[in-house]
Amino acid sequence: MADSVEWERLTRLLDDDEHLWPRVLEAFEDDGEDAWEALLGGLDDAGVLAYLHEDDSGMELADALAQLPRVFRLSLDLGRVNDTDDLDEAMAAADTLLSNAGFRLVMLEDDDEDARALVVVPAGVLDEITELATAVGHSVNSFD
Repeated sequence: MADSVEWERLTRLLDDDEHLWPRVLEAFEDDGEDAWEALLGGLDDAGVLAYLHEDDSGMELADALAQLPRVFRLSLDLGRVNDTDDLDEAMAAADTLLSNAGFRLVMLEDDDEDARALVVVPAGVLDEITELATAVGHSVNSFD
């Protein structure tokens, strides 16, 4: 069973929003709540989660990514992401662009199999995020 230290580290690696960790901790400590769902909801509320569906295209991905603070600050040309109707290809193209700028695109596990919950993280913490997500009983996927 994961402990609060693992949850806190994972939460803070994904985003440093001051309200995120307290929300996840509250869910972690309450047996009736799902800490992972609290994490996803908190990331969404913080404006750092791009939530897409399996049938979305590169255009929807590019639009969603452009709204994320980390991507916005990078001022990336997301034209290559727009160039495909296949979301998997678009996510791989976005990850390549982001990795050239020191970031990575990460897909967080979601109960909805058609959903794609995406967050942009610093490249140097990707392995730790992957390990911590596994430790708390969930998965994240990168595009390498």
